[in-house]
Amino acid sequence: MSKIFESMRKFYKSRVVAVDSVVLSAVAIAVVLVLVLMSVRTAYAASQETFEEQLGSVQVGNVTGTSPLEVPFITWGGDMPTFYANGNSLTTKPGSIFHKLGLNIKLVNGDDFKQQVRDYMAGKTPFLRSTFDMLGQASEVIASDTRTKGFIIEHLTWSTGGDNAVGRKDIKTVADLKGKTVCLQENGPHVGFLDDMLKSAQLDWSDIKVVWAKDLTGPNGPAEMFKNNQNIDVCFVITPDALALTGKGEGNVKGAKVFLSTAQLSRSIADVYICRKDFYDSNKELVTKFVAGYLKAVEEVIDLKNKYETTGSPEYTKLLQATQDILGKEAIPTLDDAHGLLSDCTFVGYPGQLAFFREKGNLHGFEALQKKVLDLAVNRGYAKTRCAFFPSTLDYDSPTFLSYLTKTGVQRKEKFRAEAVQEEIEALTTGALDERTLLTFSINFEPNQDSFSEEQYGAEYKRLVEQADKYANAVFAVRGHSDPTKTLSEIVKAGMKKGILQRAGTEGNYKYSLNGKPLDLSSTKEIIRLIEEGAFDGIAEYNPRETMQAALNLSRQRAEALRDSIINYAESHGLHLDKSQVQPTGVGIKEPFIAKPSNMDEAKQNMRVEFRLIKVSAEATQKSDFDF
Repeated sequence: MSKIFESMRKFYKSRVVAVDSVVLSAVAIAVVLVLVLMSVRTAYAASQETFEEQLGSVQVGNVTGTSPLEVPFITWGGDMPTFYANGNSLTTKPGSIFHKLGLNIKLVNGDDFKQQVRDYMAGKTPFLRSTFDMLGQASEVIASDTRTKGFIIEHLTWSTGGDNAVGRKDIKTVADLKGKTVCLQENGPHVGFLDDMLKSAQLDWSDIKVVWAKDLTGPNGPAEMFKNNQNIDVCFVITPDALALTGKGEGNVKGAKVFLSTAQLSRSIADVYICRKDFYDSNKELVTKFVAGYLKAVEEVIDLKNKYETTGSPEYTKLLQATQDILGKEAIPTLDDAHGLLSDCTFVGYPGQLAFFREKGNLHGFEALQKKVLDLAVNRGYAKTRCAFFPSTLDYDSPTFLSYLTKTGVQRKEKFRAEAVQEEIEALTTGALDERTLLTFSINFEPNQDSFSEEQYGAEYKRLVEQADKYANAVFAVRGHSDPTKTLSEIVKAGMKKGILQRAGTEGNYKYSLNGKPLDLSSTKEIIRLIEEGAFDGIAEYNPRETMQAALNLSRQRAEALRDSIINYAESHGLHLDKSQVQPTGVGIKEPFIAKPSNMDEAKQNMRVEFRLIKVSAEATQKSDFDF
């Protein structure tokens, strides 16, 4: 098991920016000394250096040659189709996809992102292989010369697993980050992940305290610091560390749990290729073939993977073996590890290129993600100015794509199975935030209100649509709530008329007893139980059971009306929203804010619709080859 954990660490460690050693300022040294006194093994204060300053002197030159064309890869499942397209080899093999397209490729390891940038700037390679967030950090360097300005030529994958936010027992939702101390690797993959989380809860970096770790894992990583320092509330770690912290074995932390991972926040980390402008302008046909070859490989690899998981596939096994050979047995001890590496990412394919570069209103498209990564780069000090990238201008309607690829007509379909999702929503813990809850916010409405408009609730609609897009593997439960006042009134009248309910005291300070035993009208769970058991049935003019059911029906109708209004909002603004991701349900009087209101203002607090973002099981989702 330890070998598998170590190999997984290598997978994810390869996706981060290597941190060069720097001389700490006197202030930073003081911070480190304080942390040492707190029994934290190693911590690094947030560097004020830009990425350019961290990189040091960089030589800029022309691209040295095109045959063989040097192309970087990283240790990630999204790069396995690149191996496959090259003939399961670092050099292009006869008969391979790239060879048939007339390409001569030499694949080189690019896990050291800073060295990648140096080689790119020097002209050793015209390509950079990275996550979009990492490119944002390097954007100022990339744009420093007209030759090296970058075209994003391809969106490869989304990271859909392996990155986790682990919190102590009092951390239940993303909103609980406020005021907490958070530990993560400086310049690592979780900077953007945390930024997306904060935005989803309408929080800012100023709302948290950050302790930086030098490494992603190991003795100088966030997991070790979290374990040794009770003042750290949350740490961002890869899956092996998350399992160690939350499991039952040695090294676990009592009460620690994964409260969010990229399995839910699945559109946070986008993998891309960029190309130097000078090379792109002079070799557009070659770039087109490279992108088309990769997409062809994706199609074939997905089919082989599906076959491998059912009846077996010798061709897929060859790819797994090639992956182990290329990345090394230290990183990939077994072929199952190579299969797991591929399974940890989701491809976007040809449909994803169209959606990413062309689709207007795409909240995870090029323009939206570029704004996100540049905002983060400037706000966190990696860059002083916003230096934008160019979007791909490849002709995706050309025969190089349409006559070559087979999965070009893939249509979006609803991602979630409504019946299964509804069962999971109904199973949510009544009156409390279920452990599957990621985020929650609500709106209030007036008595007898049965319609909802953008004018009233536009800000909440916008927030829901944006977060549904980002948390693509989670579902928004739209939960309608009703005020219990009328039901309580019916209970009192029916109970007193039946002679089973006694009242004592004065108005505003009544106390009740049922069959001689005290009855607390604010005990909602007990009141509902009595109604359902028929304790107050039998009085024609007062029927609390019917009143409670009417409240439940009305709460469901309001949730449905609000869901429809949200869908209309998205459509009217040209925003894509998967309708199956927004599921209405009625809660009725089960979860009042104020169980026994004494006036209309208190009653109105119960008249609300809650938006609860929840995790759902894999069984509640529809299988799809691409996520775009």
